[in-house]
Amino acid sequence: ELIQGAEARHNPFFVEAAQRVADLPAKGRLVLLAGPSSSGKTSSAKRLMVQLRVLGLRPYALSLDNYFVDREDTPRGPDGDYDFEALGALKIDLFNRHLSELLAGREVHLPEFDFRSGTGHDSNVATRLAPGQPLFGEGIHALNPALTASIPTEDKLLIYVSALCHLNIDSHSYIKTTHSRLFRRIVRDAKYRGYTASQTLARWPKVRHGEEKHIFPFQNNADLFFNSGLTYELAVLKLWAEPRLAAVEPDDPFYYLARTLIEQLSLLLPIDASQVPPTSILREFIGGSSFDY
Repeated sequence: ELIQGAEARHNPFFVEAAQRVADLPAKGRLVLLAGPSSSGKTSSAKRLMVQLRVLGLRPYALSLDNYFVDREDTPRGPDGDYDFEALGALKIDLFNRHLSELLAGREVHLPEFDFRSGTGHDSNVATRLAPGQPLFGEGIHALNPALTASIPTEDKLLIYVSALCHLNIDSHSYIKTTHSRLFRRIVRDAKYRGYTASQTLARWPKVRHGEEKHIFPFQNNADLFFNSGLTYELAVLKLWAEPRLAAVEPDDPFYYLARTLIEQLSLLLPIDASQVPPTSILREFIGGSSFDY
């Protein structure tokens, strides 16, 4: 019942958002989803696309992740390390050109980015949208006006996605929402990007700094807000996150943070992941989704 209730709470949002998309001018329906790291932007977009098909529309998703510049061209922060959260880490000009061409019904070859090699290449398959076909863009910068400067405001629907579901432990302590997203990221990074928990923890402060600088200042631009948090998710993520956090060695600089996170998870009884629906946003992180990523 806990899982069913948490999942059902998400459904009304997608019904409302789909109608808002349908109400956009048919000459240019661009839907932009933004939010902090591991908020479930991709799954939210896919669930909204399903709801749009119910209304007879055929949406097309365009991931901002595929517009990363090659790793060697990525901007660097003051410490000399790569700043993957910066707007300059994306091929903005190419993205705007593709948006304009797609919404105008012209054919384009979209890029594809390989996270393991850190390089991108153009797809061999050409893409073209039909008149009135909604185009989706999702990523941390989607609400930044500079990202889609070529598209008129009236042709865009802006959606902000974030997982806001902190868990009270007692009258004095709780697991905050940023840690919920961190657990999601630890699991996803290990499963899909080959990162250890220590590597994810090392990147997290820069991710948080990037959110404060590049995401949160634009959240008030959103037309709709979606809370992607699930009250039961930490009990499921526990089964994936605990062993990865336990693998952090005592001489690792993030050992004590890892132990703190393990202690938080120890307060929860595990939930069998087989109970999680295949369309759940949580499946974006643990796998087994009925959506393709």
